[in-house]
Amino acid sequence: MAGAQEADTPQIYLVTPPEFELSEFPARLDDVLDAHAVACVRLALATRDEDRIARAADAVREVCHRADVACVIDTHIGLAERLGLDGVHLTDGSRSVRAARKALGGDAIVGAFCGRSRHDGMTAGEQGADYVSFGPVTASGLGDGTFAERELFAWWSEMIEVPVVAEGGIDADAIRSLRDVTDFFAIGEEIWNTPDAAQALATLKAGLS
Repeated sequence: MAGAQEADTPQIYLVTPPEFELSEFPARLDDVLDAHAVACVRLALATRDEDRIARAADAVREVCHRADVACVIDTHIGLAERLGLDGVHLTDGSRSVRAARKALGGDAIVGAFCGRSRHDGMTAGEQGADYVSFGPVTASGLGDGTFAERELFAWWSEMIEVPVVAEGGIDADAIRSLRDVTDFFAIGEEIWNTPDAAQALATLKAGLS
């Protein structure tokens, strides 16, 4: 995953729904990848059923690799290599970065979600994370309602070389606000909860121009 400094605009990083039908979702993903340039897809299932994850990973990986798009998995370091994925996205900040890098090697993608913590993000980068994500980027009724403000992304993009991802509550206003200070926008249920995911992504991407 290259940083947006190497491109004109931030890149799109897709996140799968936490639950989906194997008979339907791969085709929806294929439609989106056919219509849009995407840097990476994250398999982010809520289930801890290993067989279910494996079957989903096989289907999603096939679609991604056919489109020459990297595919990573949430959390499960041990499954990433076994399932032929390109890396792992860690949801516990910097705590598992060193272990993931050791287990998966230098070529794997290792990313870390660090909430709103500048310190945790810096630690993740120092320990070998390829990218750090912050979020949510808009206020909601979830959790305590706090969010990662633009100032965090602006500081990071100016001071830190590790690419940064904005995720959680992405809408057109957030994209317009953050497009100059982030490398990637992670987009998931913002589009999958609509009838036409490819069109929904096109609408969101309008904020990049």
